[in-house]
Amino acid sequence: MRFGVGNGWRGIAAAVLLTGMAAGCGESGEDSGPAGGKGSATAEVAARGETIGAAGSACELPVTFDIAEFWEAERIDAAAQHSDTDDEVSDAVGDALADAFLHQGPVTMACEVDAKPAGKLGFLRVWTGKPGDADARDVLEGFVGAEKTASGEKYRAFRSGSLSGTEVEYTTTSELLEETKKERALAVSTPDGPVVVHLGGMDTEEHEAMLPAYELAKRTLKATA
Repeated sequence: MRFGVGNGWRGIAAAVLLTGMAAGCGESGEDSGPAGGKGSATAEVAARGETIGAAGSACELPVTFDIAEFWEAERIDAAAQHSDTDDEVSDAVGDALADAFLHQGPVTMACEVDAKPAGKLGFLRVWTGKPGDADARDVLEGFVGAEKTASGEKYRAFRSGSLSGTEVEYTTTSELLEETKKERALAVSTPDGPVVVHLGGMDTEEHEAMLPAYELAKRTLKATA
């Protein structure tokens, strides 16, 4: 079963349960290194697949970047991710779960890049916000802060071409699965609004196996022309 938003609210419900939306906020950490982050220059980078973000690509976004070979991108229409049954109760529950999963802090999910075709379990997800003068660090802190079990945040500045932004590493805890896993995300500001790119994974092992795909996205990140 795919835990992506493309399967409707039943898939969303499973994803919400697996991410363990439990009580208890984490505390923000201090900047832990210079632009690019410790070890960034030697981090493994995945082989390139397609480029997304530009008009006509799988996901049209305020930024473009390369996704890993064999990974598949799918545009997410947050407004359309609602139940369509005749059961009003089921519709209400499904819509509430959809809203909870598709919106996190100041941003809304816009694209989901599935690692399954490459033999991994997880997604690289892109979230976008409304145009304005929001600072990338503030946006990222709002994104992480909306994850109720986040802890151990370590923020740092990074640069990719003409874009500069903030990156964070942190952990989340699932009360359902009784385990903690690593997460990573970055945020940049663009004229069309802030963008957050997030890498999760079913567990820490899967997360670490997918880090080369995240590094590829970060290093090829550009503002959409």
